[in-house]
Amino acid sequence: MPFTADPRVLFAAERTLLAWQRSAIALMGFGFVVERFGLFLQMVAHQPLSASPRGFSLGIGVSLLFLGAAVALISARQFRQVAKNLDPAVVPPGYWTHIGVALNVVIAVIALALAVHFLWPVQ
Repeated sequence: MPFTADPRVLFAAERTLLAWQRSAIALMGFGFVVERFGLFLQMVAHQPLSASPRGFSLGIGVSLLFLGAAVALISARQFRQVAKNLDPAVVPPGYWTHIGVALNVVIAVIALALAVHFLWPVQ
C-alpha cells in the first residue's frame, strides 16, 4: 500500500499545516509587538512621534510580519501539494481540505496589510 492511500497521512499533513499556521501567527504577533515597542519607547522618552527614530524596531517588526506571511503561504502551498497527491479514497466524504489553505491565505493577507500600514501610515 503506498503512503498516499493511508488515511493517517491526510490528518498528519493537516496537523502540520496547523502547526505552521500557529508559527505564522506567532511571528506576526511578535512583529507587531516589536514594531509597536519603538513607538512605546518614543512616548516614554517624550519625543515627538516620527518614523525615523523607530527605524530599527519598524524594520525588524515589518520583517517579522513579512516572514509570518511567507510561512503561511509556503505551508499552504506545501499542504496543497500533499493533499493533491493523496488517494481520493482516503479523504472522508464531505471533508473540506481547502479550509486550512484559505485560512492561511487570509492570515498572510492580514500580515501584509499590517506591514503596509506600518510602512506607509495614513496621515
